[in-house]
Amino acid sequence: MPDEQRNKQIVPEDAWRLILAVRQRLRGDGFPLDGLGLRGDPAGSTGFVAANEADALLAVNRDGTWTSITEPSQEVRHLLDLYLPVALGSESQPSTLGHLGQSLDGRIATEAGDSYYVTGEENILHLHRLRALSDAVIVGAGTVLHDDPQLTTRRAPGDNPVRVVIDTERRLEGHYKVFTDSEAPTRLVSRAGAGTGSDPLPEHVQVMEIEAPEGRIPPAAIVAALRAEGLHSLFVEGGGVTVSRFLAAGVLDRLQVAVAPLIIGSGRPAFTLPAVDSLAEAWRPPCRRFEMGEDVLFDFDLRGQEG
Repeated sequence: MPDEQRNKQIVPEDAWRLILAVRQRLRGDGFPLDGLGLRGDPAGSTGFVAANEADALLAVNRDGTWTSITEPSQEVRHLLDLYLPVALGSESQPSTLGHLGQSLDGRIATEAGDSYYVTGEENILHLHRLRALSDAVIVGAGTVLHDDPQLTTRRAPGDNPVRVVIDTERRLEGHYKVFTDSEAPTRLVSRAGAGTGSDPLPEHVQVMEIEAPEGRIPPAAIVAALRAEGLHSLFVEGGGVTVSRFLAAGVLDRLQVAVAPLIIGSGRPAFTLPAVDSLAEAWRPPCRRFEMGEDVLFDFDLRGQEG
């Protein structure tokens, strides 16, 4: 490799382009057997090569590890270490990730529902990046009711995921952003026989009816229905009840919890899970920790953990 390429400094935009390319290759033509590399001239239209090519400045291997011929900055390391495990979700290796942002005392909102914002700007950007790396982003009806999110990738380069709203009884009205804008396809998940709702749905919204034993739709059934549509990399963004149900059902592969240096003192808890009698029954999954502005992100690997 020429010296001018060896001396090139990888910037965060380069690293994110490579992470997105890994995700796109898994969605499309398949990930190269030897991994994927970033060419020494990443601004060009042919910026990606096989990881073992001589001019690969930064390379990602099939197991998620990465190598660089230059010393990357801390921000580049942060991007690669945090997002490659998410980007590598695919049809052959499907993945479901849950995320919650909470205060130091474990609250995601006040008792009145104010959650704007518990965590800082860095974590908001993180959510948009997770959406860009996912086939579908999942929220409960309560999140739509209280936050009215768009669930798009406005702050990060990358495609919008399919938006999935779990509204078991079809109680949400049609004025929320996921229904009024057509920036991304939307799936409205309801129990079979719940009715048609109060408002007609636009073309970008499709209803998915799923059987709901005892009045609740099993998270595993939602995951199976989405993957049957080719949506293999799933991101459960909220709220606390929805993430807790997916966690308790044992369908999450990863769980990320962003903790803000904030004490609310009351309000809505992040997690609501079945009670345990002793700490020996508590989950202690493998965990990585990332600084995210003033917040701290805990990234748990739940594969192999019993729910």
